[in-house]
Amino acid sequence: MGLPALEFSDCCLDSPQFRDTLKSHEAELDKTNKFIKELLKDGKTLIAALKNLSSAKRKFAESLNEFKFRCIGDAETDDEICIAKSLQEFAAVLRNLEDERMRMIENASEVLITPLEKFRKEQIGAAKEAKKKYDKETEKYCGVLEKHLNLSSKKKESQLQEADSQVDQVRQHFYEVSLEYVFKVQEVQERKMFEFVEPLLAFLQGLFTFYHHGYELAKDFSDFKTELTISIQNTRNRFEGTRSEVESLMKKMKENPHEHKNISPYTMEGYLYVQEKRHFGTSWVKHYCTYQRESKRITMVPFDQKSGGKGGEDEAVILKSCTRRKTDSIEKRFCFDVEAVDRPGVITMQALSEEDRRLWMEAMDGREPVYNLNKDSQSEGTAQLDNVGFSIIRKCIHAVETRGINEQGLYRIVGVNSRVQKLLSILMDPKMSSETDTDICAEWEIKTITSALKTYLRMLPGPLMMYQFQRSFIKAAKLENQESRIAEIHSLVHRLPEKNKQMLHLLMNHLAKVANNHKQNLMTVANLGVVFGPTLLRPQEETVAAIMDIKFQNIVIEILIENHEKIFNTVPETAPPNSQLLLSRKKSTDSKPPSCSERPLTLFHTAQANEKQEKRNSIINSSLESVISSNVNSFLLSNSAPQPNLNSSDPDLEIIKPNRPNSLSPFRKARALYACKAEHDSELSFKAGTIFDNVHPSQEPGWLEGTLNGKTGLIPENYVEFL
Repeated sequence: MGLPALEFSDCCLDSPQFRDTLKSHEAELDKTNKFIKELLKDGKTLIAALKNLSSAKRKFAESLNEFKFRCIGDAETDDEICIAKSLQEFAAVLRNLEDERMRMIENASEVLITPLEKFRKEQIGAAKEAKKKYDKETEKYCGVLEKHLNLSSKKKESQLQEADSQVDQVRQHFYEVSLEYVFKVQEVQERKMFEFVEPLLAFLQGLFTFYHHGYELAKDFSDFKTELTISIQNTRNRFEGTRSEVESLMKKMKENPHEHKNISPYTMEGYLYVQEKRHFGTSWVKHYCTYQRESKRITMVPFDQKSGGKGGEDEAVILKSCTRRKTDSIEKRFCFDVEAVDRPGVITMQALSEEDRRLWMEAMDGREPVYNLNKDSQSEGTAQLDNVGFSIIRKCIHAVETRGINEQGLYRIVGVNSRVQKLLSILMDPKMSSETDTDICAEWEIKTITSALKTYLRMLPGPLMMYQFQRSFIKAAKLENQESRIAEIHSLVHRLPEKNKQMLHLLMNHLAKVANNHKQNLMTVANLGVVFGPTLLRPQEETVAAIMDIKFQNIVIEILIENHEKIFNTVPETAPPNSQLLLSRKKSTDSKPPSCSERPLTLFHTAQANEKQEKRNSIINSSLESVISSNVNSFLLSNSAPQPNLNSSDPDLEIIKPNRPNSLSPFRKARALYACKAEHDSELSFKAGTIFDNVHPSQEPGWLEGTLNGKTGLIPENYVEFL
């Protein structure tokens, strides 16, 4: 299991779990630093001591053989596996060379010692300096905060405002330093994957050059060397892509930290000071507290950020009531009292600010919590998978294949944004789109056309391969063998809506042609995966963990390009029978209702026997005769789309019985099973138990249309039950 990802959003909370995760990364860096020092020492001994050449080389080989890479994330790509096992391969080569009694290595200092020393000094050294700065700012922030919170409320208002301003400045600076430190730690962890191995590879190549007896060994090593070189380059390319994404996310966090918080399982969490009575009086102890509104459970963990350790045992109570403390009733500021069902007396707590207290009060008195959902950053323009959309993509593909298939850096080199937008506006013009036979003029550069194609795909309301299948595609790419990956991706593609599948087929056929000309355009399948992975399979939430999965998105695209004929022209081997089944995501063990972004596809369940199938058809026919509604028609037509693969290995999918009305009467009452917050103006926000009127199928698959308090809008279909 690799190291857990360090999320930038956790820097703001600075929770115990975040500190533990940070410690594990720091321990890994210390381990790497010690290993590099030992490796450098062994390398210098190898160069300097001719007489001790044999023992030095064997020790060096043992050091390589014992070290194991730990990657960020829960799975490794083939390239990372190749890089991870490379040290063991190098050790075996060194042992073979020792058996042959070869001569001392020449120029080893330049190709081996210098790069590793540079990495250790510039990267790990910089990480250590960042840690010192982070520890210093942590101590400073906590000290200023404690001093600030101990100010008497009887001070002058101007003094209190000045103190508040000072704390805000120190807090902001601590937050920025924390983000920069986490970014540096992540960067060094990723860099070591290629800056470690590349010097070692060059060192081994030097051995083959200077030793005649190593010729046969070099031939045996050449295949792995080629594979490793490709893996290093692929890893470097992915690093450059993910580094820019992570850096962009860090900048967003600096600018608007409250808009990029992860959705937490807790209604409210953060640090509070709890008043505790002692023999000598009272004291205020810092706790990391969490609150769940459903269970009314408050958990208090005594924790000191400066020492990085717990100050006692965890305590959990069930909330009975919460009351704000008046300013004149206690010397401390930002206080409120909590009464518990299972604990006598009153618990007095102090928040970190007036705003913090307001949020805690809102959470505990039952008002709706405020979550800042990380919505997709792409603009939802007029791009659609309609005739206009297919026409635009076909025109772009035709122009590329007839005029620029051999241009170097095809799809990687971007066009001028103003030119790209102008071309798109022309192509999306209804007059232009109606002229299906009109080609794109030769005046438009190929890089402008390729950028327009990618931009149009990003302008779609959602990624072409859909948010709801994104995790399944990633899991498929993480399977151990290539055959299983292809089979699973094959199955998933045939579960996409028909238009999405047609567009993906059109695009993959084109990219296969581009890859076939890679000797001229330099765009291999791997390079095309890097370009199109984030566009076709982007995640709905922008997190560091999601960015780390970009490499698996790229692998999915590579498989689609290399196997496009089989995937799109044949039916999956495990294709389900021609029946429509209702699919639903499994509920998590904490019984948290699914979010709107994770809503599953909901389809009608059909009986297995022919008699039940005929009965269902008769119901549909009778409903169509009695209710002539465009919404009903579109709803029924949507059910004829290709069904999901029921034999898929995706563990997050299960077959359940539907909770549908017995007839297709379009206007019914329905009750909400879960609460839902609207993400768009066309959707309704509601609480669990809300009753809707006039509920009927909508034109959006997976959605119903209903009325609440006189307002008509969309409701997730799997969020309600019909009355």
